[in-house]
Amino acid sequence: MNVRRLIPTAALAGAVALGATALTACSGAVAGTGGSKDGKVGVTASFYPMAFLAEQIGKDHVKVDSLTKPGVEPHDLEITPKQTAQLGEADVVVYLKSLQPAVDKAVAQSGVKNIVDAATLTELEAHGSSGHDHGAEEAHAEGEDHDHSHGEAGRDPHVWLDPAKYAEIAKGVGAALEKADPDHAADYKKNTDELVGKLTALDTEFKDGLTNTASKTFITTHSAFGYLAERYGLDQEAISGVDPESEPSPARMKELQGLAKQENVSTVFFETLASDKTARTLAADTGLKTDVLDPLEGITDKSQGADYFEVMRSNLKNLQKALGAK
Repeated sequence: MNVRRLIPTAALAGAVALGATALTACSGAVAGTGGSKDGKVGVTASFYPMAFLAEQIGKDHVKVDSLTKPGVEPHDLEITPKQTAQLGEADVVVYLKSLQPAVDKAVAQSGVKNIVDAATLTELEAHGSSGHDHGAEEAHAEGEDHDHSHGEAGRDPHVWLDPAKYAEIAKGVGAALEKADPDHAADYKKNTDELVGKLTALDTEFKDGLTNTASKTFITTHSAFGYLAERYGLDQEAISGVDPESEPSPARMKELQGLAKQENVSTVFFETLASDKTARTLAADTGLKTDVLDPLEGITDKSQGADYFEVMRSNLKNLQKALGAK
């Protein structure tokens, strides 16, 4: 596993211990793990997109804890044996296998009866930059073993950035909560239907908003937006591919400079949880603008929105501006 920016064990333990302060004001999640509290179903989620689903569907019937602290890229998470033991106290665990190796191992050891693996609820695909991940090629050539952008067996785990696929996962999470807490099954079903309806509406907003654009190509720091690009007929070109903070080769930078001119690219996107150094360097070299395209791995005070829907609409607005939506 990549060791960059690993969080010290003591600091992480303090952040995710039971009874810690609220994870985020917007999500209401608490950093930690555990079973039901005050008669509520105890749900432990691996990171923000999974926690958001549990909160939206479970509402007052659940207490949702997240293993990943705001501001930390999910794959940087390290879990102690104590947290693994606490994870075993959860009533329901919601995670995305292959995104966080430490979580995968802890979940396998947890013994929790109701485990929801989002990767089994929708089809995962392989994505790169317009069908070929240059960044991945460079990383592998340098001996890099970080697989965040590709997940298990070369599959891209960033399914939550496609509202339609996220809706499929929502249905699976709803079904799991119905099974774990049949007394409130009707509420979970109702909340799931409402959430799926909102995601369907968001999907329509993206389709309508990105249909007529001057360009179909966007450049971003790493290949997190393959599902979004595929869904809405766009071409993703990543600077660094696999690792959002790895240094791209001079050849890749030169290639992107040529691509920007050829494809009428106006903007280089960076994200909130990774360095914007390479994006700004490329933009300066090519005379392009920079803007944020948020992969929504977590919500912080730097996020362009308070929850999933607000950040996704900010992403849509930024894409429309960069691509020249008509």
